[in-house]
Amino acid sequence: MSEPQQEVHYKVAPVRLGDIPVAQMTPAQKAAYDGVMAGPRKHMGGPFMALLRSPELMGRVQKVGEYLRFMCPIEKRLGEFAAIIAARHYNQQFEWWAHYRQAVEAGLKPEIGNAVREGRRPSGMAQDEEILYDFLTEALKNNGVCDTTYARATKQYGEQGVIDLLAVAGYYGLLALVMNVARTPVPEGPALPLPGLPVRTT
Repeated sequence: MSEPQQEVHYKVAPVRLGDIPVAQMTPAQKAAYDGVMAGPRKHMGGPFMALLRSPELMGRVQKVGEYLRFMCPIEKRLGEFAAIIAARHYNQQFEWWAHYRQAVEAGLKPEIGNAVREGRRPSGMAQDEEILYDFLTEALKNNGVCDTTYARATKQYGEQGVIDLLAVAGYYGLLALVMNVARTPVPEGPALPLPGLPVRTT
């Protein structure tokens, strides 16, 4: 059995780009806000209030997210696995908080998520999970992948699947950078789900 996750507590820096009350939104912000509320999300959580400072961008970015979350043919277990790999890479607390639970609910073994959380290569992965993990971790680390990794990924997922998986990592990478700079808080109190990783000295 995997060890229980430990809560991580430290002084949380003040939020930089927090919520904008609806009554204070510009017409462009209100139109972008209404577009999100009318779609499948039905809420403006996470990065979208920060992104609302650029309403045209926010509207276009959230449409990419709608595709990846609600229309992409990649199985949800795998899409959420890709999301937490990106969250760990960018040390994004809100993203991990949101997507770790969704990954487990979609069928990812908790011990696989916990290994990613701790910066370890998970053991006991299914073949499709192992190929996804190798593909995205190599892409994020090296800004590309070798021919062997690419061939395994395209054999498993096809060319569309490869592009969709890269889009998941890139989309959540964008949101992670926005939330890291905006200091988007984790909703459930001061306990942060991602620990700092050891610094390599070699």
